[in-house]
Amino acid sequence: MTFTQLEIFSVLARIGSFSRAASALGVTQSAVSHALKQLETDLGVVLFLRGATAVELTEVGSRLLLRANDILQQKEALRQEACHEQGIARGTLRIASFGASSSLHLLPHLLACYGQTHPEVEVQIDEGVDGEVTQWLLERRVELGFVILPDDRFDALPLAKDELVAVLPADHRLAVCPSVRAKDFHDLPFIRTAAGSGPHVDQFLAAAGAVPKVLFRFEQLSSMLGFVAQGVAVTIVGRLALPEPPEGVIYRSLQPRRPREIALAALSFERLSPAARAFLQLARKVHRQP
Repeated sequence: MTFTQLEIFSVLARIGSFSRAASALGVTQSAVSHALKQLETDLGVVLFLRGATAVELTEVGSRLLLRANDILQQKEALRQEACHEQGIARGTLRIASFGASSSLHLLPHLLACYGQTHPEVEVQIDEGVDGEVTQWLLERRVELGFVILPDDRFDALPLAKDELVAVLPADHRLAVCPSVRAKDFHDLPFIRTAAGSGPHVDQFLAAAGAVPKVLFRFEQLSSMLGFVAQGVAVTIVGRLALPEPPEGVIYRSLQPRRPREIALAALSFERLSPAARAFLQLARKVHRQP
């Protein structure tokens, strides 16, 4: 078993295709196939179910992927520690973000400051919905990630307070209200977000027995705002994810308010690599956390 085989295993699990994994790794497809076959032989298990165009992790493959990613993270941390002893800060730092709330509101300033003090560290950002970010953290695909609190699975540093708000056409009958109740959404044409705030929106509505008419399911915020501006439907979104209201759109607080807290998280702050530890320390300083 080699680090190269484990890296190929990890990349193939993330991408799900031999050809695309080979392209991402800069090797041939046959090299990926050979390395995986050798790893499966060494371990005595089948890691993937092979399809015509894609591969899928077996049950044992999913379990062993956690170990493989942990080994790869610790290998990177070991390399960084050695560089640190030589007075050099370099390596790769992988961070997961869940969209506009963290990707646009929190990350740019942090990355700019981090790049000034650690120019030789390559920071890789993977963006997904909330559930994907937590899964990537649990799978050790990334070392740091932005999550919504509370989440007892991780060590977390709170960074920003947010809340869900109603997004309405400016001429909607609810626009004159200072806040919007869950039951006000009952039977209204509604846009269901594909982003991670979806379950939180569902909980808010379900608590009041409100059932809107879900006519649209969008992932892109621009699509949602465009449909609202045309008066087609209403929706609920995290405030930090929203730009200044475009023409024809207004935002209103919910009643009762639905606050949420965004945090930078890791499986364990004690086991962070030097690059991740430096990023955490910077986040604490920028947001003045003890």
